[in-house]
Amino acid sequence: MRAHRRTHRRSVRVEYLLPDEATSAGQARRLTSEFLARSRHRIERVGASRIDDATLIVSELVANATEHGRGECRLRIQVSDERVTVEVYDDNPAPPHVRPLTAEGESGRGLAMVRCLAHRLDVTPVTGAGKRVRAILAV
Repeated sequence: MRAHRRTHRRSVRVEYLLPDEATSAGQARRLTSEFLARSRHRIERVGASRIDDATLIVSELVANATEHGRGECRLRIQVSDERVTVEVYDDNPAPPHVRPLTAEGESGRGLAMVRCLAHRLDVTPVTGAGKRVRAILAV
């Protein structure tokens, strides 16, 4: 795992490389909450509820990437005065699908939750192979 930070005008970004393991979602939750809590000192408007929303989004997207991808996934988080942007990259080119929700279903709710929490959600193919799933939260 490696972290990379860049600071721009009122913007902070970090990037992590996570292994293709079930424990990566938990690790991503911890890294996200720690990063956003530290970023608060520079960008005052990221509140605790937005940190919770971003942490849940990261958990769901990383869990999907490690379950359906074929290798490591990359997590990128960027915070600015206006938004928190979460991007998860994996090597599976197939776009994720929101499954119909049922009372008996034990899975398939993650992407639906992400859609509800995020201001915007998009999926973009990555040149070569794979995709980027990006969720943007307004602050």
